Amino acid sequence: MDVMKLMMSDYKVEMASDAITEFFVEFRGPKDSPYQSGLWKIRVELPDAYPYKSPSIGFVNKIYHPNVDEMSGSVCLDVINQTWSPMFDLLNVFEVFLPQLLLYPNPTDPLNGEAAALMMRDHDLYEKKVKEYCETYAKPENMANEPEQDSSDEEVSEDYLSSEEELAGHADP
Repeated sequence: MDVMKLMMSDYKVEMASDAITEFFVEFRGPKDSPYQSGLWKIRVELPDAYPYKSPSIGFVNKIYHPNVDEMSGSVCLDVINQTWSPMFDLLNVFEVFLPQLLLYPNPTDPLNGEAAALMMRDHDLYEKKVKEYCETYAKPENMANEPEQDSSDEEVSEDYLSSEEELAGHADP
């Protein structure tokens, strides 16, 4: 089965329950990308009809990416959501699909509109924010704290405040 193949590979797999249909996989950002220093816990849920129906894939710890919903961790990726084939397996997800997603974001079909807009407007600032999220939310020492992590966005640089926040200012403590 696919889960066993994933467990026998170089990925750390942690079962969420006794059922083999829900588990977590540690996933490292691809080399030569702003995500390369990151380590994420990916939630995988296999539907009853797997492999004929695609798995549900989501980031547990935060990632700054146009095609990943920042709050839920849901992934917008055609090959998983629409064009899945039973010829694909979980190794494809972690060795091809997710690395490709991080290497080649699609800002024209965003789940995170802020990340998409920043990527198109100021790519250098976008990459800086990606790296900052990696430092804040995607470090190996954070793996033990997931999924309960409830960090405030204030941990991330204030360089990225929206214009409304800049105009409103901040209340004195």
